[in-house]
Amino acid sequence: MKSATDMDELTGEDGIPLEEIYNMHHAKNIAKNYKEIIEAVGEDASREGLLKTPLRAAGSIQFLTQGYKLNPEAMLRKAIFRENYSQMVIVKDIELYSLCEHHMLPFFGKAHVAYIPDGKVVGLSKIPRIVDAYARRLQIQERLTDQIRDCIQNTLSPLGVAVVIEAQHLCMQMRGVQKQHSITTTSAFTGEFLKNEKTRQEFISLVKSR
Repeated sequence: MKSATDMDELTGEDGIPLEEIYNMHHAKNIAKNYKEIIEAVGEDASREGLLKTPLRAAGSIQFLTQGYKLNPEAMLRKAIFRENYSQMVIVKDIELYSLCEHHMLPFFGKAHVAYIPDGKVVGLSKIPRIVDAYARRLQIQERLTDQIRDCIQNTLSPLGVAVVIEAQHLCMQMRGVQKQHSITTTSAFTGEFLKNEKTRQEFISLVKSR
């Protein structure tokens, strides 16, 4: 049982019970490791400012990786509707935050997602939700882009899917080459977006428009 004292700074996410995000048994084990890391870098884990940091960090990492507990395809299937609409549907500028699996530092930016329906549409709020579901894992941007594309294609069976992600990586900006203004762009397409240059250019034009 989680106590208010232990978990007072942890909050739930819409649609996910708190107990599924924050496992107190796991949090305590993770916190022990964070305490060892704090001490290993030369800090005093017992001083006031760091006393609760290991448990806070444990809650934070559970929150940031909650995507492993989600089934994005099941999320989409709950909101599929039959509709005779066959023009491009685009949801752009979806904020995303993820953790690079190589250094466990954040990368963040925006996802732009489009699909061309083939008799079925999906509730628009579900598209940002599947972006979050895959982003809240240890990731690389290339895989994340493909996972979002494949999830929509496999679940909705549209005439085509397009995904573009633009992100900044703190593993490049805070360490390594330390290039603070670099942007990484990845894209993935299926169907009409892959076969039809005009359709793909229309999508890119809509993404660029503000």
